[in-house]
Amino acid sequence: MKIVYFTHSLISCWNHGNAHFLRGVMRALLDEGHDVRVVEPARSWSRENLLAEHGVQAQQDFAEQFPTLADRVTIGDDSIDAAIDGADLVLVHEWNEPALVASIGTRRAHGGRFMLLFHDTHHRMVSEPDAMARYDLSAYDAVLGFGESLSAAYRLQGWGDRVFTWHEAADTTLFHPPQTSPARAGAVWIGNWGDGERSEELRDYMLEPVSDLGVGLDIYGVRYPAEARSELARRGIRYHGWAANARAPEIFARHVFTMHVPRRFYVSHLPGIPTIRVFEALACGIPLLSAPWEDREHLFRPGEDFLQARTPAEMRSLMRDLINDPGLRHSLASQGWKTIDARHSCRHRAQELLAIANGLRRSGAKVAA
Repeated sequence: MKIVYFTHSLISCWNHGNAHFLRGVMRALLDEGHDVRVVEPARSWSRENLLAEHGVQAQQDFAEQFPTLADRVTIGDDSIDAAIDGADLVLVHEWNEPALVASIGTRRAHGGRFMLLFHDTHHRMVSEPDAMARYDLSAYDAVLGFGESLSAAYRLQGWGDRVFTWHEAADTTLFHPPQTSPARAGAVWIGNWGDGERSEELRDYMLEPVSDLGVGLDIYGVRYPAEARSELARRGIRYHGWAANARAPEIFARHVFTMHVPRRFYVSHLPGIPTIRVFEALACGIPLLSAPWEDREHLFRPGEDFLQARTPAEMRSLMRDLINDPGLRHSLASQGWKTIDARHSCRHRAQELLAIANGLRRSGAKVAA
């Protein structure tokens, strides 16, 4: 099967978590023998920020880290017809411009013999409905939402049984427990500041507890405003800036535990959707502590795969428990990895995608046999 994915960027994971997942799924599909192609715009803000901060070496690093993917990326969407020529399945990510989304839909409507799916991994359907209304999805065969609560929002817009929940997952060829037992110290957080959508939660459930307990904390991520960086410095927290996602496993391996602090929208408006870092951290066998978050879809086993804090005081207590109890750390690391390996790898998601496409064909979608 020829599969084409139009993304914001595959090359750059600078503030672009979807690249983590897409790399893993595309690699899994290649391993299954499918012909995979990825198209990203000539000027994506993620890649432009990456190059501005880290130069062309960062782009070259991607090619070295993901050699099977590097030659399958086309930069520039000015030749859509060439990209989709002979395609069986085309996916278009929500971060693309509305004009591109509509243009590919027009080709589907006017005789395109490919199945066309829209892939949404953000909260704009509920947080910015007017912005999402600019997307013409009338010719799309189905929508993939990265959580059931997001899928439900599409169903309310009339998509019915043509919206499918397709969770993110960990690329277990890259994310897995370390083969050796490195020395671990302190806590680590890999993620961006959150555009003000979780700044209070970060303080309540991460910055203040580690400061109170005297736990060393390393932070990796981008888009930290000057006042946030100053606050980290005052607290003695080490801020390292951006780190390529391929480095995350070795960063996790040096630390005792990490945290999940969801953006407010994934607690209030789209409950049950974790960040991709939850999948990746559990895959790496690092104990995970979570701020309040409701796992409505039973993706994981709270208390076994990770520990959940309901209040800042409880977060302090759980941090103390993890620091003082090697058996607890070992149990969480082991159980978390087992859950990822059994249910939440990019290999699983590739199979789910193929099953969705095959199911749509059987239901009568007008695509080539």
